[in-house]
Amino acid sequence: MEALRPLDASAFRRSLPVGRWPSATVLVVAFLLPASLRAQSDPLEGFRDYVAAAVAEWAVPGLAVAVVKEGEVRFAEGFGVRELGHTDPVGIHTLFAIGSTTKAMTAAALGMLVDEGELDWGDRVIDHLPEFQLHDPYVTREIRVRDLLTHRAGLGNADFLWYEQETTTQEILRRIRYAEPAYSFRAGYTYQNIMYAAAGQVVAAVSGVPWADFVQRRIFDPLGMDGSIPTMATLSDQPDVALPHGMVGGELTVIENASVDPVAAAGSVWSSVHDMSRWMAFLLRGGVTDGGERLLSEETHAELFTPHTIIPLDQFYPTARLTRPRWTTYGLGWFQHDYRGRAVDFHTGSIDGMVAIHGLIREENLGVYVLANRDHAELRHAIMYRVFDQFGDGPGRDWSVDLKQLYDGLAREAEEARARAEADRVAGTMPSLDEDAYVGEYHDRLHGTVTVSRDDAGRLRLEYGPGLRGDLEHWHYDTFRVTWDAGWRGTSLTTFRLDEDARIFRLELGDGAFARVESQP
Repeated sequence: MEALRPLDASAFRRSLPVGRWPSATVLVVAFLLPASLRAQSDPLEGFRDYVAAAVAEWAVPGLAVAVVKEGEVRFAEGFGVRELGHTDPVGIHTLFAIGSTTKAMTAAALGMLVDEGELDWGDRVIDHLPEFQLHDPYVTREIRVRDLLTHRAGLGNADFLWYEQETTTQEILRRIRYAEPAYSFRAGYTYQNIMYAAAGQVVAAVSGVPWADFVQRRIFDPLGMDGSIPTMATLSDQPDVALPHGMVGGELTVIENASVDPVAAAGSVWSSVHDMSRWMAFLLRGGVTDGGERLLSEETHAELFTPHTIIPLDQFYPTARLTRPRWTTYGLGWFQHDYRGRAVDFHTGSIDGMVAIHGLIREENLGVYVLANRDHAELRHAIMYRVFDQFGDGPGRDWSVDLKQLYDGLAREAEEARARAEADRVAGTMPSLDEDAYVGEYHDRLHGTVTVSRDDAGRLRLEYGPGLRGDLEHWHYDTFRVTWDAGWRGTSLTTFRLDEDARIFRLELGDGAFARVESQP
C-alpha cells in the first residue's frame, strides 16, 4: 500500500469553485491536516479569551499585550482598567513603566555609536568616562563598554544607591567606587542596574547629548514611537497613563510610582504596546525601520543578541522550573534560553506596581510584549509562553494555571520565612539604652545617610531617602523593626551597635553599615 503523502491544502483549495467550501469537505481537510498546520490558519485563535481569563485569575487591574509576526502586528489589545475602582480602560496607547526592557534600547543606542565609528564595544570605559572608578584599580583600568551591559563586572546589586534616594546619576557613579567586589571580574553573574547607568553616561559622553535625548531622537522618533517618554520626569503631562498597584494590608490598592530616572538607562522608559510593537518589529527586521531605513548594521544587530554571560540556573527566573532550559545566558540587554527547541531572547521589567515582558523568537520573526499595572504580576510569563506555543505546535500546557501555582507556592515560602523570623524574635528583652540615645544621624560613604528622629507623637522614626521612611519599634536587644510608611514596601530590621563605653557607633540596615556622626550624651 502506498504511503500517505501530506495533503497540499492550498492546491486542494484551488481545485474547488471560488466561494464554495462545502462543510463536509472542510471537515475532511481539517481532519487530515497535522495539528501544527491546522493551527497556522489562525495561530491566535482563542488567545483573547485566554488573556482575559488570566487577567481575572491573577487579579490584575489592567494589562496590554501586542504580538508581532512577520513584520505585522497580529494582536494588540488592552484589558481591564488603568486604576482600580475607576472605569478608564487600558488601551493600546496607555503608558506603563517598561522597567528593565529599557536596557535593550541602551544597548542599541551604543550600537548606533559603534556603527558610526565613535566607539567600539571593546573600548575601555575610562577612555570615555575618565572619572569612572571601581573599587579594584585593575577592574577600573580594564572594564570595557561591553562589560557594562552583561552583568559580569564583579559588583553586587547596589540598587540602594538609587531606589527612593535623591541621588543624581553622577553621584551614584561616584559612590560605586566604594562598593567592594562581590565576585571576580568576569567570573560570575549578578544582575546590575548601576553599570547600565554608566552605559547611559557613555552614550552621552560620546554623542554629546544626554541619554534620554539620544533615545528620543535616534529610536523613538524614527520608529514612530510618538507616545513614549524616556523618563518619568514628564509623566504628569501624559493623558493616558496606567497607575501602579500593590498589596497593602492584604488589599490591592493604588501605590506610588517609583522613579528609575537616577539610573535612567537601566529602566526609566514609559511606553505602550502600540509603540513597543514598533520597537519589536524593528528588532525582528534586523535593525531596519518599516520605511526601510537601517538604524543598526547587521553586525551590530547580531552582537546585541550574542550570548556573553552564562547565568547559573539558580539565578535565572523561577519559570525555569517548568520550561527546563538546557542553557541560560545574557546578551546585551537580553536574557536568553531554549524553549521547546527554539531560541528565545527576552527581558522583564519590574518597578513598584508595574511589570513588563518582551519576548522574541527571532528565527520565526515572532515577538510578544506585555505590560501590566500590578506589582510582580507574573502572568506576563504565561502570556509570552502561550504566544510561543500558539505559533508553534499549539498549546502544550496551561501556562496561566501552572505558573500561578508556582508563584503562589513561592509566596507561601516567603510567608513561611517571615513566620520563622518572627519565631526567632527573643521575647522579653529591652533596648540597652533609653530610646533618645538612638536618635541621630548615621552615614556611610557608599550607602548614604540614615536619620533617626522622634515625631510629634514621640515615636521613633527612621528615614533613608524620601521614599524610605517609617516608624521604629523595638524588636529585641538593640534591633528595631521599621515599618515603612509606603506599606507595599513591608518592614525591615535595623540593628544598633554599641562600643565598650555603651555608646552607639553604628547602625546596620540591609547591607549598609552607617557610622554615627552626631554627638551623644
